[in-house]
Amino acid sequence: MKVDIYKRIESPNLTSYLAVPQGKPLPAEATNTDWQADERNIDLEEDTGPLFDLELADALAQIGEKGYAITHLKGRQP
Repeated sequence: MKVDIYKRIESPNLTSYLAVPQGKPLPAEATNTDWQADERNIDLEEDTGPLFDLELADALAQIGEKGYAITHLKGRQP
């Protein structure tokens, strides 16, 4: 699956990432925040390790459930 990656600076040491299937717009619930385009045309493949702080299985599950994947802030270290 190809995705476009967006990023948002949470603090000087913490960045959140949003993965949206390639060519799809940002989800409505994310358009009111400061997401910036970061990378385009990124492959999410079964043999790929974590990308942009997104665990592959979690990212694919999130995309299947809500149409996009976002990094979880809980448990992340700045």
